[in-house]
Amino acid sequence: MATIKDVAKLSGVSVATVSRVINKSPKASKASIESVTKAMRELGYRPNANARALVSQSTNTVGVVVGDVSDPFFGVMLKAVDKVARQHNKHMLIGNGFHEAKTEREAIELLINSRCESLIIHSKGLSNQELIDFADEVPGMVVINRYIPQIANRCIALDNHKGSYLATEYLIKHGHTRIGYISSTYDIEDTQQRRAGYIDALVANGIEVDENFIEYGTPDEEGGEKAMTNLLSKNLDMTAIATYNDYMAAGCLSIMDENGIASPQDVSVIGFDDGIIAKYLSPKLTTVRYPINIMAEQAAQLSVQLAKGEKSNEYPRMFVPTLVRRRSVLAK
Repeated sequence: MATIKDVAKLSGVSVATVSRVINKSPKASKASIESVTKAMRELGYRPNANARALVSQSTNTVGVVVGDVSDPFFGVMLKAVDKVARQHNKHMLIGNGFHEAKTEREAIELLINSRCESLIIHSKGLSNQELIDFADEVPGMVVINRYIPQIANRCIALDNHKGSYLATEYLIKHGHTRIGYISSTYDIEDTQQRRAGYIDALVANGIEVDENFIEYGTPDEEGGEKAMTNLLSKNLDMTAIATYNDYMAAGCLSIMDENGIASPQDVSVIGFDDGIIAKYLSPKLTTVRYPINIMAEQAAQLSVQLAKGEKSNEYPRMFVPTLVRRRSVLAK
């Protein structure tokens, strides 16, 4: 494998000159640029990214930590971040956190060690203090889908409680009072906030909260199937169900279909997120829109600005979810 010394020898210049050409220094002459470029091409030499970073103090990379890259929700988020990164001639490095403190910590440290000056972090496992410490270390770090008061100006979050409240209230306004809730088993703030939104909407409308109407599962189709199966086994007189997300709603609808329960005629169902799957279910799913693409774009823009030491624009830090009305909810 060719080295920088081989390039210098073939092009007839010093190693320092080769370095200046590689790092696009204004001190590099036209002649040296041409000779070095030719030598690099002939030798098949590729400049080491970390070596360039030592000179430029930048790798032109944006680091992103997500829960699980295989989750379509995070796919939308990553696509939005990548769009902004490309606008700034930067590339994206990705780490999976899986909502676990140890894994999230390792992913963030790896990105920092890779000299990512911009970081967009989706973390549910780490404590507020540890994220604050990382933010102190990396000026271009932004936290998405989480609100930490001490670094509020670097957080882009969603009002999960409001979204779940809206979903439950929508069912109540359609005459439903016996409303089940399918919740996630993940011990993260999203789970707590959305469950609280469901409960608070019931209380605000004078409906008694019955824990029998709440079941849990992993936040995917299988979890939705399991939770719905458990709800049906209790033989509850439910007319509607609110769910933690659209994938759990899909699992819920599948079990209903297997048991001859029609939606929305027999039981109305409402989701959360407005993911790609929502409009392709049968019936098309009424849900709460989580504007992750817009949030991710703004998080990336903010991160790049902060990394450059620029004053950030006044982005809306706390987004408010909205209802998307389709065909899975019917008035009782």
